[in-house]
Amino acid sequence: MPDGVSEDFNVEVRKHGTPPSFSFDPKDHVDLGEAMGIFDFGRAAKLSGSRFSGTRGPGAVLERALVTFFLSLHTGRHDYQEIGVPNLVNRATMTGTGQLPKFEDDLFRTGVADRELFLIPTAEVPLTNLHADEILPSEALPYAYASWTPCFRSEAGSYGRDTRGILRLHQFSKVELVRIVRPEESRAELETMLGHAEACLEELGLAYRVVALAAGDLGFGATFTYDIEVWLPSQNTYREISSCSDCGTFQARRAAIRTKTKDGKRGLAATLNGSGLPIGRTLAALLEQNQQHDGSVVIPEVLVPFTGFHRLAAGGTPES
Repeated sequence: MPDGVSEDFNVEVRKHGTPPSFSFDPKDHVDLGEAMGIFDFGRAAKLSGSRFSGTRGPGAVLERALVTFFLSLHTGRHDYQEIGVPNLVNRATMTGTGQLPKFEDDLFRTGVADRELFLIPTAEVPLTNLHADEILPSEALPYAYASWTPCFRSEAGSYGRDTRGILRLHQFSKVELVRIVRPEESRAELETMLGHAEACLEELGLAYRVVALAAGDLGFGATFTYDIEVWLPSQNTYREISSCSDCGTFQARRAAIRTKTKDGKRGLAATLNGSGLPIGRTLAALLEQNQQHDGSVVIPEVLVPFTGFHRLAAGGTPES
């Protein structure tokens, strides 16, 4: 991995697509969405407080279209098995993937009587732990899973960053990818997973770049991580939309995910995870990169079969 103590030392690997240029000052996704009536931050705040969002009408349709498109892409082209998982998990499950005990302040905890449960911050947690305390036949690997879930994060320590709009919320939804592999193949499998996440943005026609994280910017359980950053015209910069990480045997050791070859040799599996993709941040990038001078937004062609419309007019009217 690149040497360095912070994100300032991350290394750009490649760029894909050209950031759109506009003959007008581009609006951010909040102004675009509110003008079209597809966001409802006020009522979401009334229901749950700050850092929650709501969508309505074509906005909700767009969210559902992105979910369906991502899952169809990953299960149909990339050979992931779609899994439905619980959104509440126990302490052992959170510990297996490294969220506990280190990041307890970032989690939402609940419980009934003497039963302690945590709302998942990502589907990585239940997907990886599907095989906790199991011995997997080495020749059957890799296992590849995809799941769409809500994700819950307290965002402790965010200190007010990205509080406008849908970039950093307490609840958001995401399609997550998890691969359980043989350890000697984990780095090659990471390149495969990265390509699967990139395909989502390529199919949507969104400009993005890939960066390799420096050592000091790595997550707690990762041995190597790529971030995919999508272009946001309103900020005139690339912003993270996906992280794809090779966790080596760290999570497998914690969760006791073991392997066994045909000749009886035992070992630990390796695990990988990546976003493929978060729905909110993708929607924000889609609105901003595809906005027109009249305030309308063009819908990527690959989403039209799922939305039924090609464009959203400035007032939020779908146009077929």
